[in-house]
Amino acid sequence: MNNFVRARLLCLLPIALAACGKQPAAESDLDRLDRQLTQGNQGDPTLTAALRDQIMVDPSLSQSANNKSVRPPNRPDPGAVPPDDIGAKDDGVDPATLKSTPQPGDCPDCRTADGALTLGELALRQRNGSMADCARRLGYSATWAARMPAQVPLYPDARVSEAAGADCGLRVVSFTSGAPVMKILDWYYTRTSNAGFAADHQRDGVRHVLGGTKGDDAYIIYAAPHDGGGSDIDIITNHGS
Repeated sequence: MNNFVRARLLCLLPIALAACGKQPAAESDLDRLDRQLTQGNQGDPTLTAALRDQIMVDPSLSQSANNKSVRPPNRPDPGAVPPDDIGAKDDGVDPATLKSTPQPGDCPDCRTADGALTLGELALRQRNGSMADCARRLGYSATWAARMPAQVPLYPDARVSEAAGADCGLRVVSFTSGAPVMKILDWYYTRTSNAGFAADHQRDGVRHVLGGTKGDDAYIIYAAPHDGGGSDIDIITNHGS
């Protein structure tokens, strides 16, 4: 083979190799780099360790991230409901100034109230016709607790849990007090008897009912011990302000 032919073959060899599937060096380098990245950079221990190690977080900077996200408060919610702690406290009522509630009799009103799940249902079950009729117009709002009649107000340390009323004069309020049941009954009996109301005291176990009338005006009080101390009271009257 002469020198001219040899030179021509040498010139055509790269073209023939490329035609047979051999890639240029630059493209082969890109493929090798891609394999290294997808296979965990096994060829570079430093880079592999950096990618596989856990991410470290600076606690002092963690609160500055995602500053628009919602986080739990770092102190108690000022609007949270306080614990139900109604233990005995000074309510300002001197027991020496109170009359003793009459001795109790049987309690048909206790059985009448059994199973009444709402203040409205409790009012509907009353034997007093004006209370039951007015109960059909009952509406619920805490403002009704502030419109009790002067003769049957809320007990001094009453914590109202629910209140309802109507323009026909009906008021129905549930509250708790730190005072014992008999002290509360004595307080109401003293006020109502001084105002001219007759009184009827009934008892069934730990439950007491005190009621009274004066003309068309009437009230009834359901009282029972509160778990942990104090008393639970439901009061109904038909002559609210």
